[in-house]
Amino acid sequence: MAKPLISSRAPALAGSARVPGDKSISHRALMLGALAVGESVVTGLLEGDDVLRTAACMRALGAEVERRADGSWRLFGRGVGGLMEPADVLDMGNSGTGARLLMGLVASHPFTTIFTGDASLRSRPMRRVTEPLGRMGAGFITRDGGRLPATVVGTARPMPISYELPVASAQVKSAILLAGLNTPGETTVIEREATRDHTELMLRNFGATIRVEPAEGGGRAISVTGFPELTGRPMVVPADPSSAAFPAVAALLVEGSEIRLPDIGINPLRAGLYQTLLEMGADIGFERRRDQAGEPVADLVIRASRLKGIDVPAERAPSMIDEYPILAVAAAFADGTTRMRGLGELRVKESDRLGAMARGLAACGVAVEEEKDALIVHGTGRPPLGGATIATHFDHRIAMSFLVMGMASGRAVTVDDAEAIDTSFPGFVALMNGLGSKIEASGE
Repeated sequence: MAKPLISSRAPALAGSARVPGDKSISHRALMLGALAVGESVVTGLLEGDDVLRTAACMRALGAEVERRADGSWRLFGRGVGGLMEPADVLDMGNSGTGARLLMGLVASHPFTTIFTGDASLRSRPMRRVTEPLGRMGAGFITRDGGRLPATVVGTARPMPISYELPVASAQVKSAILLAGLNTPGETTVIEREATRDHTELMLRNFGATIRVEPAEGGGRAISVTGFPELTGRPMVVPADPSSAAFPAVAALLVEGSEIRLPDIGINPLRAGLYQTLLEMGADIGFERRRDQAGEPVADLVIRASRLKGIDVPAERAPSMIDEYPILAVAAAFADGTTRMRGLGELRVKESDRLGAMARGLAACGVAVEEEKDALIVHGTGRPPLGGATIATHFDHRIAMSFLVMGMASGRAVTVDDAEAIDTSFPGFVALMNGLGSKIEASGE
């Protein structure tokens, strides 16, 4: 059943709030803990539906996975190559990350795995991972266009490959590297544009041999040596910078606000949004910088700011691809034009995010231009009119972005269905209202 919410103009936001654990790191922690020898204890794990689906899948593949009373997660792994054939279909819900990475994980195991998901996930392309994994020896039966449901026929004789990514994608890179763990020799991925490196950092932390070096012709080559003995270990998951983007932008837009967001991951390959906001004039402080399980973290202090429009370099897209919807909201309040290019990947996310943002902004009175891989937002330096009801297309980031918009626009903004928010940011409404926002159930 649809869950409409309405967000009204808020007073100054204030206080401190910890956003959920990083989704990308949470997925990977569960997968590598399931491959490691011995016990791994993970604290700060995101407990949204996407990650809980991955936890259930690792159980189905034979690992011991349990949530303990103190909120930590204990995994007892099976070792590289030790996964078992699942007895049933693996339902990934709305999780593209979980589906693509797990397809890589099982591709080099000699058994058959069937993947499915919700209507949104079943519409999203998987050929980008099945093509390179097929080169390694796995077989795939998919719906037309390489879509789920998909049957993965793992290979008993996986072959190492050297594969150049046709598009910048940390998911494809990670799927290949995970398949390479149970493959003899060295498996290499070449990326011309740097993508988030959580998989490489975590593999190294668990004991795998990873080489990262300049690639001929530009970019970098990432190689993993097959059959490592991964060793279980404790992990602390940083707070998710993508989730932090929503309260951060809200604090920038709502006059008089000042909030603190502790323990945010600030990996340079994920921090493109914050670099962009700083260039737009945002007042964002980074305090208590430190490392946490190999990942850089800091406490963010955000104060309300007058923003100006800028041109966002297309090459920055891989470091902030999930944050363009909330950046577009910030751009709607900025003084001047913000041009965002290199956004083709947004067409194949949980929804066509580029199109959904353009339509939603226009409905709220914002002058916007949509191109094939670009979004151009013309801000006036004043709050947009607002007042629209936004179709979210079961996309959590569309829903959260327009709820933030309603906090500072002239009239309240309604989202037609906020149910998907729990896939990545459980407790979003309670957290935002705790800081001072006014989000409530809509009677529409």
